[in-house]
Amino acid sequence: MPSILHRFTIDAPRERVHDLIATPDGVERWWTGHPNSGDDSTLRIFFSDGDPAAVFEVADSTPERIVWRVADGPSDWIGTTVTFALEERPDDGTTLLFTHDGWREANEFMSGCSTNWGAYLASLKSGAESGEFAAYPAGEMSRWR
Repeated sequence: MPSILHRFTIDAPRERVHDLIATPDGVERWWTGHPNSGDDSTLRIFFSDGDPAAVFEVADSTPERIVWRVADGPSDWIGTTVTFALEERPDDGTTLLFTHDGWREANEFMSGCSTNWGAYLASLKSGAESGEFAAYPAGEMSRWR
């Protein structure tokens, strides 16, 4: 099964990067630009008012790794897994290894998602380092509507 893979070096402590990925408020800052909701087991993602664009089951959340399973959202995403592996660097930074795994097939939608994941992970990086995020819609590079 195809996967989307990205690797980022982030000049910020792993704890700061983890908090931006593991909390609804953090995800809002670097990705969605809209309030999200959730708890320790579920994350609901919103890009506008109305129904959530995606619902993730939080399968794992440790200082080293956050794993989301897609329970609802775009049909190509259902059943896929998003993993953020966080490695501490000797310079007090973080290496982020990102995987969106389990796609049924590589297609145009997957290509657009790969582009947007890269852009939003760059938002995560810049925000963790400087506090300047580029969440939706500023970070969107591949539009579907």
